[in-house]
Amino acid sequence: MSYRLIGADGRPYSSASPGTLGGHRRLRIYGRLDCPSALRWLARGHYARHRVFFADEATARAAGYRPCRVCSAH
Repeated sequence: MSYRLIGADGRPYSSASPGTLGGHRRLRIYGRLDCPSALRWLARGHYARHRVFFADEATARAAGYRPCRVCSAH
């Protein structure tokens, strides 16, 4: 199985392993995959089309994303 992640350069790439963090492309934030805020938005039918995934925190920051204030991923 192949997963689509965002690299430090902000471009998507295929990976054999899933990402450890999720993010929102338009808001440029990232957080834990179990973030309560993200899960609420996904349950309401929003957010999914803007969702991106990262291998780790360093990659998310290098791509220009900031940590989520709700789940305090930093």
